[in-house]
Amino acid sequence: MKRSTKIILAVVILLIVARLLLPYFVLRYLNKLMADMGSYTGHVEDVDIALITGSYQIKELRIRKINGKIKEPFLYAPKIDLSVEWKSLFKGALVGEVEVYRPELNFAFSYNEQASQTGKELDWTKLVKDILPIKINRFAAFDGKVDLVNLFEATKTNLSLQKFALEIRNIRNVEEKQGRLPSPVTATGDVPGWGGTMKFAAGMYLLKPLPDFNYNLSLDNLQLVKLNDLARKYGNVDFERGTVSVYSEMAMYDGRLVGYFKPLTKDMKIFKLKEPGENRTVGRFFTELLAQAGTEILKNQKKDQVATRIPLRGTVENTKTEVWPIIIGVLRNAYVEAFTKEFDNTVTFKDAVENLKEDYKENREKKKAERKERREERKEERKKKREERKEARKKEKNS
Repeated sequence: MKRSTKIILAVVILLIVARLLLPYFVLRYLNKLMADMGSYTGHVEDVDIALITGSYQIKELRIRKINGKIKEPFLYAPKIDLSVEWKSLFKGALVGEVEVYRPELNFAFSYNEQASQTGKELDWTKLVKDILPIKINRFAAFDGKVDLVNLFEATKTNLSLQKFALEIRNIRNVEEKQGRLPSPVTATGDVPGWGGTMKFAAGMYLLKPLPDFNYNLSLDNLQLVKLNDLARKYGNVDFERGTVSVYSEMAMYDGRLVGYFKPLTKDMKIFKLKEPGENRTVGRFFTELLAQAGTEILKNQKKDQVATRIPLRGTVENTKTEVWPIIIGVLRNAYVEAFTKEFDNTVTFKDAVENLKEDYKENREKKKAERKERREERKEERKKKREERKEARKKEKNS
């Protein structure tokens, strides 16, 4: 046998052995990596590796909270594909992409730490880096499910988002694009328990701790009767029928945001003379009667809808809105022109930049006023000390 043939044969055998043994070592590495993640732990059932394409597949990934009361794992992913993004490699960038199939996320909200499961304690960026030690440029999820348990803890209201799909592209800004938001993000999902659909589209800049963004979000045709627990708790009313749709545009730059929410209710009925069981209180009876009367006055009769526009402005920690624009919005919808179930297209990323500039200018004027006030205080203190010294010298002279 020729020497070259022996070398080729040896390489082939080495590759076969590596192909057989490598998944075992990678599986051990991943399970050891996720065994201790603070208050969470993780486990992988199997790993499949493709040496030629430089990719591998993780099967049956589960991440759960340790010593928690939630039975469902925080994250369950039957299949995750991790690979090199070849089209970026041809552009001179070694980056990867992640595709997750039928993932399930189970959030639980509670003041009780054992009954809470939000994943905020985990450094997800570090975990992904450890699993795939190259930078991620694309992330996608298909046919997912997101459960929000006790979303409003006071009423134990749950929300489930199904057929969830998400795609984030150009995370590492491999593709050179004009503008400050080079990473497109899209997401869709159904809200079957509430009868609605969700659509989300955004441009983002993700290479900073608090990303900049400009998004459009819509929630269509949510059933108002599904909000009755909240309505009874906070408004002392409940709904008999109707739907609500919410449209929102928001832009944020360096933590300063500007935007709006536009809720539109259609075919809404609050008051019913006799309810099944008739267990409502007298207070709720008259509250619902007044609410129904107000609805009839303030709704757009042609469209049979009550709607308004809620402007938002401020920072992530302190978002502000004003009452008068909301009231004017209700009156405008009722008597001037009905709001439409679409985006107003009035919010741009430039608005968030201008918001930051206005905040900077306002803070600068505030600091200027504070410095002036301190100067006046010091001036008064010096004047008072001079008067005191003058009085002291006068007393000494008289004595």
